[in-house]
Amino acid sequence: MAIGITLFVIGILIVAIWILVELKRMRHKMFAVFLIALILFSYLSFTLVIKDKGVNLKTIPGLVEGGKIYLSWLGSLFGNVKSITGHAIGLDWSGENKTNEG
Repeated sequence: MAIGITLFVIGILIVAIWILVELKRMRHKMFAVFLIALILFSYLSFTLVIKDKGVNLKTIPGLVEGGKIYLSWLGSLFGNVKSITGHAIGLDWSGENKTNEG
């Protein structure tokens, strides 16, 4: 009887350790996927933003100009997200269907 309980406890410990290792591995995989998505977003958005601006990326002044354009675009993107979020918070999200009279 004592051997059965000991084996059961050892089995639970093995499973717990295995789950912890897998969770750690999953966290690293999720971080890698996040980094890949961030790099793809940065590359694609940068190329789309400067596509029609005539920026020469082979020179230092061109890189600086492209960076300024991209950072300006990112700033306006975050400003727009902030504005949309503010308007969404201000809406009436109740489940009642009412018409304003007046």
